[in-house]
Formats: sequence, C-alpha cells, structure tokens
Amino acid sequence: MAQEIGKPIEEVVLVEEIEHVRLITLNRPRQLNVISSRMVSLLAEYLEKWEKDDNVELVLIKGAGRAFSAGGDLKMFYDGKTEKDSCLEVVYRMYWLCNHIHTYKKTQVALAHGISMGGGASLMVPLKFSVVTEKTVFSTPEASIGFHTDCGFSYIHSRLPGNLGEYLALTGARLNGKELVAIGLATHFVPSEKMPELEKRLISLNSGKADAVKSAIEVFSVEVKLDDESVLNKQSIIDECFSKDTVAEIIESFEVEAKKEGNGWIGPILKGLKRSSPTGLKVTLKSIREGRKQSLSECLKKEFRLTINILRATISNDVYEGIRALTIDKDNSPKWSPPTLDKVEEGKLDLIFQEFEEKLELQIPEKECRWDEKYENSTYALSKASK
Repeated sequence: MAQEIGKPIEEVVLVEEIEHVRLITLNRPRQLNVISSRMVSLLAEYLEKWEKDDNVELVLIKGAGRAFSAGGDLKMFYDGKTEKDSCLEVVYRMYWLCNHIHTYKKTQVALAHGISMGGGASLMVPLKFSVVTEKTVFSTPEASIGFHTDCGFSYIHSRLPGNLGEYLALTGARLNGKELVAIGLATHFVPSEKMPELEKRLISLNSGKADAVKSAIEVFSVEVKLDDESVLNKQSIIDECFSKDTVAEIIESFEVEAKKEGNGWIGPILKGLKRSSPTGLKVTLKSIREGRKQSLSECLKKEFRLTINILRATISNDVYEGIRALTIDKDNSPKWSPPTLDKVEEGKLDLIFQEFEEKLELQIPEKECRWDEKYENSTYALSKASK
C-alpha cells in the first residue's frame, strides 16, 4: 500500500532513554501490537545494545493501546505461504530473541496491561518482573489453528503444576491477571488505574537493583485472591483428563467429566478443543511432553524446527487453513487435513520433530559472547548472501 504523501510511517517500537532506564513501547495498537519482522529486529537490536551498555540498568516493556501483544503476525505467515521459507529469517530472529530475553543479564519489567497471547506473552512471562492487571488476558491458542505452542512455551507450560500446561496448550484457554500471578506466569497484580503511576515510579528509581524494583512494584500491587469459578480451582479434573497419553484419550476423559454435575465450565472448552486442528493438537501435546525433559535451549531448537516444518507444510497445510478461517475470510470454518485425530499418522508426525543438520539448527548461544550466533552469522544468512 502506498504511503500517504506527507504522512510518515510510525515506528513499530518506540524507545525512551531516561538516564539509567530504557522504556520500550510496542507500537502497533490497531493491530493489538502483533509481532512483525520489523518489531523483532528492533527489539533484538535494542536489547543487545543495552545489555552491553554499562549505563543501562533497567528495561521496561509495555504495549500501546489495549494490548500488550496479541502474538505473531498471522497475516505475515499467510502472505508468505507460496514462497518457501519466506518467514525463516523472522522466525530465526524471534527464537534467538526469546532465548535472549530468558537469559538477559539486566533487570527487565513487563507492564502487561491488556491482551498478552502466544508469542506476545513470550515478551512478558520470562522477565524478572511481569506486572499484570484486571484487564490482562493470556492464552496460547496456537494449536487451534494448526500451529504449535511456541516461543519457549513448550518449556514454560511443561513446568506448570500438574498437567495445567497441557490444558492451556491444547485448549487455548484464557487466564486473567490474578490467575497468572497465582501460577507464577506473572509476578505482580496491579490495578490498571495505578499502572501509569507505577511506570513513573520505576523510571524515577533510575536503578536496576532487583530489591529496589520489587519494593517499588509492591507499593502498587495487591494480593491475589482467585475467583471461585477460576479454572485453577479445577486442578484435579485437569490433571485427571490431561495426563492421558493421547489427545483422543484426553478428549474422551474430558467428555466424561463434562457430564458430571457442576462441570458446566467444560462444555465450551471441549467444543473448542474438538474444533481445533487434529495435527496441531497432536504436535502440541508431543512438544509439551518432550519439553518436560528438555532444557530451554533444547525446547527453543525443537520449536524452531517445528515452526519451519509447519510453515513448509511438511505434513499438513492446516496452519494456512487455520489462519484463513480465522483472520482472512473469517468464516471460522476451517477444513482440516487430515480431518480427524485418527487420520494423523504418528510416523508423519515424527518427521517434523527430526533434527536438522547441525548447521541448520537454531544456534542458541551457549557461551558468554552471545552475539556470534545471531541470524546474520547463520548458515541461512550466509547462503542467502551468496546467491
């Protein structure tokens, strides 16, 4: 689309440098701050620069408008479906960024007011401090559109209590701010009207000392008390159903529980589960289960393979059909292929989990000098440059 004459393109990431503090604002409010290629590159660039800058002590991240971030830009993936590996660079950079955020050496605070989903939540959950409000909405709904729980969440979800990780990954169920704090996916709950004041207080600290930052947040935070109807009060049912070996057994067990008195909450969730991509569900369950035995770097490398293979439609075109039905045509009537769980062959499923050649794997930095492993130095970038 042509740019309007005289109207500049607004940057997708805004940065304020205030003495020892850096404030990042994800700035695509009309798109709910979905993560674009440009956004990933800028975040990686700024975080790298600041980690090496002795003058920077504290990094704050927030979203413009009513969302923190609604996740990856699905239209970007859909538009690239006809060109092989058109999104490989942004995927590589995003997983590298996820590792960087998890292992960042300076204090980070996410001010996660509003929608925080999928890849967007990966910019919140791993931070030293993540502050949520009564308007925060979290979910990882990727399986429903034929994708998988990505951006480090096969690591994060697999470490939640009991089988809550499988439940969240397979159903895409939403959690509110109180629930996020209760299970440790966020550190503090602050009423939304106090968030601007908290932001000012953190900036005025002019310090990244963890104890000082924590104390400043606690002045504005309130103790969390779960609502009676919270799904976190249903842990025994979740563990009973989502500990089963297969997706089919999970659904069957969930159906049994749904018929029992007082379990009306299961109906809508079960309906959504049954409408999800059979391939997406099977890939996601396998990934979460493997995640329990994997390190963060192993999970990210696995998720990188899965993402690339899924975008290559190695065993199914479901991700593009799911995006079409959800965001392009918006008919909410995807035609999955294969259409049912029993038609998803385990042998084919294994294909997208197979390791790449070592030089084609995601190069997660394992040593102190982390900058050598960036996309620019990868086999992908070097081969692209030689063409």
